[in-house]
Order: sequence, then C-alpha cells, then structure tokens
Amino acid sequence: MAIHPIEFRYGTPEMKAIWEQESKLQNMLKVEAALAKAEAEIGLIPKDAADEINKKATTEYVKQERVDEIEQATHHDIAALMKALEEVCENDAGEYVHYGATSNDIIDSSQSIQLKDSIIIIREKVVKLIELLIDLAQEHKNTVTIGRTHGQHALPTTYGMKFAIYIDELTRQLDRLDLTKEHLCVGMMTGAVGTTAALGDVGYDIHMRVSEILGLNPVHISNQVVQRDNHAEYVMTLANICSTLEKMALEVRNLQRTEIMEVGEKFDPKKQVGSSTMPHKRNPITGERICGVSRVVRSYVNAALQNNPLWHERDLTNSSCERIILPESAILTDYILNLSLKLFGKLEFHEENIERNLNLSNGLVMAERFMSKLTQKGMGRQSAYSLVRSCAMEAYAQDTGLKDILSKQEEILEHLTMEEIEETMDPHTYLGSSAKFVDNVIKYAKKAIKE
Repeated sequence: MAIHPIEFRYGTPEMKAIWEQESKLQNMLKVEAALAKAEAEIGLIPKDAADEINKKATTEYVKQERVDEIEQATHHDIAALMKALEEVCENDAGEYVHYGATSNDIIDSSQSIQLKDSIIIIREKVVKLIELLIDLAQEHKNTVTIGRTHGQHALPTTYGMKFAIYIDELTRQLDRLDLTKEHLCVGMMTGAVGTTAALGDVGYDIHMRVSEILGLNPVHISNQVVQRDNHAEYVMTLANICSTLEKMALEVRNLQRTEIMEVGEKFDPKKQVGSSTMPHKRNPITGERICGVSRVVRSYVNAALQNNPLWHERDLTNSSCERIILPESAILTDYILNLSLKLFGKLEFHEENIERNLNLSNGLVMAERFMSKLTQKGMGRQSAYSLVRSCAMEAYAQDTGLKDILSKQEEILEHLTMEEIEETMDPHTYLGSSAKFVDNVIKYAKKAIKE
C-alpha cells in the first residue's frame, strides 16, 4: 500500500524513472561492467570474463528480487549486487566481478549518472519556464501596475518588470545547475581509501578509463567517497531554484487576493471546486502547493551540509540520509517546476483591477515624481521632499487627492503650472528605464538558453 505522497500524488514519471530501484540497479551494474571492461583493456582480467560481465550486467539477468534476497542475509547492498551478478555469469567470469573496487566506487559513480540525468531534466524545464516568462514579459512590458514595498503602494512599475526579475533569476539558476553538474557528476574508481592500491600501478589509468566509459569526468581526488560538499551544493542549488519558484507563486497568490485580484490562477468553474462548504471559493491551490513543497526541499539543505563532515576517510552517516534527500529533492523540484509551467502558462490578468489599484491612493504614489519635478525646476531637493511630504500627509489626513493639496500651494505654483501638475499625476508615464531593463534581460536570457 502506498504511503509516501511521491508514490501516488507528487512527481513526474520521467523523474521518478531515474530514481526507481530498477534504474538504480541498472546504473550500478553499468559501473561494474565499465570496471571489467577497463581492466580487460589493460590486461588485469581476461577479456572473455569482461565480455561476460558486460553481457550479464543488466537487469535482464540480475533481478532486483534476487539482490534484495541476498541483502537480507549479507546486510550489505553492494555485496548483494556482486553476488547476484556473479551468479548469472558463466564459466569463471563471476570471479572477476568488482576486482579492485570498493562499494562506494559503485555507489557514487552510479549515483553520478542518476544526478546527471536529474539535472538534465530540471534544466530543460527551467529553460521552458524562462521561455514562457519571456513571452509574458514581452506581452506585458507596458502593462503598468502599482509597485508595492513593505506591502504598501510605492511607485508605478510594470508586469514586464515583474516577469523580467524572474527571468533574470532563473537564468542565474541555470548557471548554478551547470556548475553543480560539473562538480557533482563525476566518476570514481579509487578503492577503499582513494589510493587505488588494490589495482597496483595501473589504478589511476583504470580510474580514468572507467569514468570515460561512463561518460563522466573523473573525480580529481577522493578518499572512500566523492566529497559531500558536491552533494550539498546539489541540494542547495535545487533549494535555491525552489525558492525562486516559491517567490513567483507567492506573488501570484498575493495578487489573487480578493481585495487585489490583478492576476490569478486559471479556474475551471464547470469542474473545479474551491471548497467543500463555500461554493464561491476559487483558491490559488497550484501556487500554494508550489510554496508548500518548496519548503520540503529547502529543509534538506541542513541535512546535506551535515553529510559533508564524515569521520576520517569516511563513515556511513551520509548514506541513509542521502537515500531520502537526493531522490526526493530531485523529484519534488521537478514536480513544482511542472506546476510553475502550468501556473504561468495559464495566468489570468484582470486589467480593470490593475488599473483600479494603480489609482487607489488617489495620486499619493506620484509624490516622488512631484519632488523630482520641483527639483528640476530649481527648488532644492530637500526642500522639495519636505514640501511634498507635508502635502502627502495632509492628503492622508483629509482623505483627498494629492493633486488637490498640491494645487493650492503657492510655493509649488511658482515652479509648476497646472498643466504640468496634471501631467505629473499620470502614473502611466512614470516608468523610467523599465522597458529597457526588460529588453536587456530578455536579450541576455535568450543568449544564455541558446548557449
């Protein structure tokens, strides 16, 4: 019976396939086969034995059920793998299985293949999300909205700016993923404490050749394991990506509040139900799920960092932890990337509410523009700030428009005409270099994803 939500609720088939038991077993067998091939090429083991090992080192011959059965007796997963592979090899080929290796040569090298495949899937989806956001940024480059700082109305901005912020951040996440892949996805065949002593003078050559066969860069140096700062970097990178996705989803959730309602998730009124008791509800469930699941991935960062300081050349404290956090962080990050593609691919805009909220303060958000305009007309900046602030506080107190208060100030009328005051009140024309920023981000992102 399924227990964990990943089994039945969260995750995509393509990412789950990388981490399922049979795939893990196949990758470990692939490493054993690569080891035998490299050793035969150098002359350490007979070529016929290496050919037989390579033929049988698949889940077609080595069954997970048999490996599990052996492990019940040995209490050692790699010893069980070796025995199961040895059993299916004909003649004496099984005698040469795992020669010169230690368990973590197999575990870390095969895990590197899984991690590499995971990063490829995640990277592809980050690119898709960037492309989707580029379309939104271009479409809404001039959709003016109120910017909010501290939850309060600040100055006009654009939805193009909002989306460009996400594009720029996700582009940096691509850089982090690529760097993580370079550090993390390495091959290792270095023996019990990293010296390759069991393989003699050709140990380093076999280490290099095994990595080449597996399509991995060889680790520069190891003890019994690839150092876990690399794995911590991987989990931190995924957590960082999740933090970006949560930031994006949180903004949509806030903008979908009933009192704001500028953008929101697509809702199918014919099928979708928002509440079991409140018939009117249209809840931001996709965004909420993104935010909730991202917390789980972020929580794994602490555990990943604690996996780095192991005793001497290695202890086992990282192993059980990684069996949980590595597959789950990949599966959940991939899952909320899918949710983010769904959310932003069907985002609904309520133009009338965007405009309503832009003007909700009755002109108070244009106070900075008045200060700048007065300064340009010859008033000192500090004096202009003090005067406009005084007018703004009066407008607050009287619950009236800022323009009405400003228009009665003789000191202001000495510098600005009524026509200039009216023009200064238009929030749609106070956007500075926003369009240029958006264009530059899009240009850079397009170049980055093309490369």
